[in-house]
Amino acid sequence: MTYKPKKQLGQNFLSDKKILMKIVESVDIKKDDTILEIGPGQGSLTYHLAQKAGKVIAVEKDTELVEYLGKKFENLKNLEIINDDILNFLESGIKNHELWNKKYIIIGNIPYYLTSFLLRKIFEIKNKPSEIVLMVQKEVAERMVAKPLDKTRGKQGEMNLLAISVQIFAEPEILFYVSKNSFWPKPKVDSAVIKISNFKNKISNLDPEKFMVLIKAGFSAKRKLLVNNLSKSLDIPKEKIYDIFRVVGLDFNVRAQDLSLGDWDNIYKQINF
Repeated sequence: MTYKPKKQLGQNFLSDKKILMKIVESVDIKKDDTILEIGPGQGSLTYHLAQKAGKVIAVEKDTELVEYLGKKFENLKNLEIINDDILNFLESGIKNHELWNKKYIIIGNIPYYLTSFLLRKIFEIKNKPSEIVLMVQKEVAERMVAKPLDKTRGKQGEMNLLAISVQIFAEPEILFYVSKNSFWPKPKVDSAVIKISNFKNKISNLDPEKFMVLIKAGFSAKRKLLVNNLSKSLDIPKEKIYDIFRVVGLDFNVRAQDLSLGDWDNIYKQINF
């Protein structure tokens, strides 16, 4: 059986067996665990996951690939293949599935353009996974684990929208990097395997939608002072923003990328949306 990757679906299959095993070994999978695999591809990782887990639920959008996997793994009794778009499955399909009420782990090699949309959907799920292990673009992974300004170490702030939108809900960690040569067909960029765990709102009494309005306002103009971005985007007089900065102890010349989650929390609690 052969299957040709579809460029329009962003399909790049991991072909390096050492990397496949490294991904499997990076997760403490037990015999009674359930794995939700996103984008199983040709099933190289799927097979190894099924050997360790109690059940693997693989969600694949490509109907042709679903048929291919069904034939390839017809004897794997602990594998369920679902023909659906993962965003659609997380939004509606999961509510009618056993995953809605049980513990599970998410593992996947996802198209790079899907990362932020996918994570947003996962964070909105009532029954979140115990952990997530994803193969993503190297640059995306590094943005996800960015840190705020650290004057004691002379480190410039590198925070961004993606980092904040992930770190308010969980803790991201880069496990290892993967060369573009490990894929077929070879993509233009290198990848990284990232682990997201310890799901918990880092900010108390948080309204995610209102909080993201604040964050997007802060990052609305790169390299501009935060006071200007907030004033313009939220239509709040600068003097009011200065007053808030005085209360929370922020420098008037601070930029959005310099702030920690705690700083954003303090601002959020001072602004009356």
